[in-house]
Amino acid sequence: MRATLGTLCALTFLVAGIRCTRVVSGQTVCQGSPEHPCYKIAYFKDVSSRVAFWEALQACEMDGGSLLSIENTAEQKHIEHLLRELSVSSSTNAARRTGIADGDFWIGLTREEGDTAQEPGSFASCPNLYRWTDGSVSLFRNWYSDEPSCGGEACVVMYHQPTALAGPGGPYLYQWNDDRCNMKHNFICKYEPESPLVKVQSDRPGGRDVGMLLIYVIIPTIPLLLLILVASGTCCFQMLSKSSKPRTKTSVNQSTLWISKTPRLDSGMEV
Repeated sequence: MRATLGTLCALTFLVAGIRCTRVVSGQTVCQGSPEHPCYKIAYFKDVSSRVAFWEALQACEMDGGSLLSIENTAEQKHIEHLLRELSVSSSTNAARRTGIADGDFWIGLTREEGDTAQEPGSFASCPNLYRWTDGSVSLFRNWYSDEPSCGGEACVVMYHQPTALAGPGGPYLYQWNDDRCNMKHNFICKYEPESPLVKVQSDRPGGRDVGMLLIYVIIPTIPLLLLILVASGTCCFQMLSKSSKPRTKTSVNQSTLWISKTPRLDSGMEV
């Protein structure tokens, strides 16, 4: 649990200048359209801080999203672009460092670990055993040439090994590989598209908190406030009425004034 909370804290860390074009680890990135989802890349330079598949899944869900699902080639290319931008953003000294180091990323594709598809003649069905954890059913896949291997490897990563020599299927960049679910990797979260109202509020300092306060605290109390106001007005009117009775010398103008205001007070208006 402590590891999950630590992961969530790292995941939700936001940096200043969120509108710039560069991508920073932990920054929510949206495409500026209500039809497109948002993403957050959780990259950990410290290898010991990386997490297993189920920890990554829980961290994304606690943050209001899900572990990345990729629906088509265009979305795959967009994620690749974000990872390249992250490499550029993390380059603090071009002479010594060209970007983020090697480290694969969990995506939300998995299968039941008991489904090995190792029976004779059944290996061809192995890729069909994988499902997106968010419930989507897209058939898009971007497997490395000899993957998936099934067996005890039931969770899927997106390769990110810039320094590795190319293998039979080419460089180990952005293609998918099934891995053991308890291995430690970075991960990518995916979120529903932001509505324009939520985006405007979240762009303002404390805007999201103000909006939540308005929706859940202030608006529901309006009927109660009106009731208190009417009750207070009625009480004040009764007290004023009682205090005026002992007076034996009251001018005609004053009596007319009180009487003329009586209907307004009964309707809840102030004196």
